[in-house]
Amino acid sequence: MAVYLTKESKVLVQGMTGGEGMKHTRRMITAGTDVVGGVNPRKAGRTVDFGDRAVPVFGSVADGMRSTGADITVVFVPPAFARSAVTEAADAGIGLAVVITEGVPVHDSVAFTTYAKARGTRLIGPNCPGLISPGQSNAGIIPADIAKPGRIGLVSKSGTLTYQLMYELRDIGFSTCVGIGGDPVVGTTHIDCLTAFEDDPDTDLVVLIGEIGGDAEERAAAHIRDHITKPVVGYLAGFTAPEGKTMGHAGAIVSGSSGTAQAKKAALEAAGVRVGSTPTETARLVLDLLGNRT
Repeated sequence: MAVYLTKESKVLVQGMTGGEGMKHTRRMITAGTDVVGGVNPRKAGRTVDFGDRAVPVFGSVADGMRSTGADITVVFVPPAFARSAVTEAADAGIGLAVVITEGVPVHDSVAFTTYAKARGTRLIGPNCPGLISPGQSNAGIIPADIAKPGRIGLVSKSGTLTYQLMYELRDIGFSTCVGIGGDPVVGTTHIDCLTAFEDDPDTDLVVLIGEIGGDAEERAAAHIRDHITKPVVGYLAGFTAPEGKTMGHAGAIVSGSSGTAQAKKAALEAAGVRVGSTPTETARLVLDLLGNRT
């Protein structure tokens, strides 16, 4: 089993005919993803050859859904078009929209995350690597060959750290890894993923990766304390970040004592989460906990 993404998922790619869209669509197909169509109103009616699969291009998400039964869209469009792409997908009634695009203006992110939620579309991102259920499907840009199927769930703000922890725990494997994105406004939160993993019978333990800035990790800690029964191991990026400076992600900025790695670590540990000081130590904590449960 997996969360949000399974081998049954049928995926559209908005922006498939662009350079990044083409490259990552090919990688998703190689990973076993059932990519059933692309979306580009200027190239509707064409097909794109990906070796052993010819993928049709549709003029809209609605057309693609009607023709293929697609339930997920992955968005590879420039920042200026992200809002319209998500709005179109939500209007079509797609179940999940994965927005890979980075550099989306915050006011656009606020608008389309709110719009999607009101119409029942789960949104992951923007500025995220997507999600992968190893051995089943891959929607986004996460490398498919760094981990096998297993019983760890992972939720992360950082794409790079997602890959690092997947590699560190490659011999154990994952049910699903979700990169939620590091912008100030994202559609799916740590809490959403923690809840999904708690309800997934094939996830035994959750790895939560956070970073400086905002209060998402503190809110996740409160949720873990009150609602999560499975063990959670955490890692936080940014212990050495200088105050007041954005580090990597647009949301990773510390102002005064708010949003520091130290404060987030304290909140998580108070909720019973074991927090590693490095990715390697975090992986060791996971192995220790899994060993204690066998």
